[in-house]
Amino acid sequence: MTTDWQFEVPTTGSKHLPPDARYVEALSSQGYGFEAAVADLVDNSIDAGAKDVVIHFLRDGDRLVSLLVVDDGKGMDEEELDVAMTVGGRRDYDAQALGMFGTGLKAASLSHAGAVTVVSKVRRTRAAAPAGRRWTMERAVIGYQCDIVAPAYAQQLIDRYYDCPIVWQGTIIRWDAVKDFPRTGGGGQTDRYLHRTINKLGLHLGLHLHRFLAREDFNITIAVEDVTTGVEYMNFGVQPLDPFAYPVSGHPDYARAFTANVPSIGPVTLTAHIWPPKSNNDEFKAVGSVIDRQGFYFYRHDRLVQAGGWNNFRQPEQHLALARVAVDLPDTAVASEVFRLTVKKDGVDTSPEFVTALESATDGAGRTFSAYVADADTTYREARKRSGTTRKSVIPAGKGFEASVREAIEDELPLIPGEEPIAIRWQKIDNSAFFEIDRETRTIVLNQHYRAAILGGRRGGLNDAPTLKSLMYLLLHGIFEKEYSGSREKDNLQLWQSVLVAAARAELNRGTDDD
Repeated sequence: MTTDWQFEVPTTGSKHLPPDARYVEALSSQGYGFEAAVADLVDNSIDAGAKDVVIHFLRDGDRLVSLLVVDDGKGMDEEELDVAMTVGGRRDYDAQALGMFGTGLKAASLSHAGAVTVVSKVRRTRAAAPAGRRWTMERAVIGYQCDIVAPAYAQQLIDRYYDCPIVWQGTIIRWDAVKDFPRTGGGGQTDRYLHRTINKLGLHLGLHLHRFLAREDFNITIAVEDVTTGVEYMNFGVQPLDPFAYPVSGHPDYARAFTANVPSIGPVTLTAHIWPPKSNNDEFKAVGSVIDRQGFYFYRHDRLVQAGGWNNFRQPEQHLALARVAVDLPDTAVASEVFRLTVKKDGVDTSPEFVTALESATDGAGRTFSAYVADADTTYREARKRSGTTRKSVIPAGKGFEASVREAIEDELPLIPGEEPIAIRWQKIDNSAFFEIDRETRTIVLNQHYRAAILGGRRGGLNDAPTLKSLMYLLLHGIFEKEYSGSREKDNLQLWQSVLVAAARAELNRGTDDD
């Protein structure tokens, strides 16, 4: 072994190595959730100075055909549009821009659509022609062939949204062949999909962009239109969901500002809050389970980029359900090494330097950040004692249940120690039964025959149908705590079977009738 280590690697020149066309496929598989992908497009609208953004679902009868994000921002000319649509293309961002990496438009769009079209118009004269580009997965993978949108169609699309919201300038992003859309619209699948998806999308945008939505000059509208009849099925404004908008603090000493001195970037302000116990409003519940919603809420340029989580400072636990800490990320190049934002803007990786600084963080009176955590814990525990309610211990939920459902059960109910969890799965059984109970393997078996009707055209998976499975757990978990069922319990089981089979067959018949 030699010891002549070279700290610098010598080179003899360079060569141009363009990316393989399969890079587009990798770009489109970054795991964007639907709501996060749409939010990334809205970020672009905000960066473009938009005051109004419309998210437009277009349907043709029972079939969803396209999704558009329309804004009245400054728009893009031909050159700017080419940069925006270039895979790996980079542009200079303003100091307060929400964009960072130059991949959001392409990655977010191609994660969820087979084709993305962008048409944009800048403010020169009202007669100035818009420009348009279109990516399809097929042509993107084969040699990065980006289509030029026909000028007449680009103008037609701009005219379609004249004054709603485009007046002089703006941009339209159109998704076609959206992967999450129901393949068929029969049986009310489209209506159920829209209700579920728009509700989740509104909550996501309302939470992550709540500081923008609280301004009087910024609006996001979600609308649904039938392209054949022109009928508007839905049109409503997204409301801000401020995760710190409690009516009264859960502790009289909070909110309180702490300072964490991070050596490489200086002081970082932590505004610590304790929510009131028994909060039941959307601002408290929007993030998910009590495990998910506690901890740090990081903001970058007023955009919420992480909602909850302790970032290796400590483990989450039920007793910290009321603790939330707002942190506005410092806007310096050095700070990006301490707070590394994910490409999807759905989380922040913090360095050990920040975690160490938290341990010695204090407020102006010398109170420590660790004391705040203890205060949040005590507030929760004392509230539970005052409520005077006790719940019977249960066997935990296991395989087949969504993680957030398992966490909610553990948060709300004491668990019988040492018990094997109850599993749930789909399996072929006699169609006269909706479910079976396997005491030996501690499993609830659901009838595979009814699965498609229950899922409403969505793809199935190990943890699918979380609402149904949660209800089945609540209905049946007590059965596994006994060795056998008595006559009253057997009668209840037969009653539940009859009602559930009738309901499942009704779902199947509705799908057949609509087809």
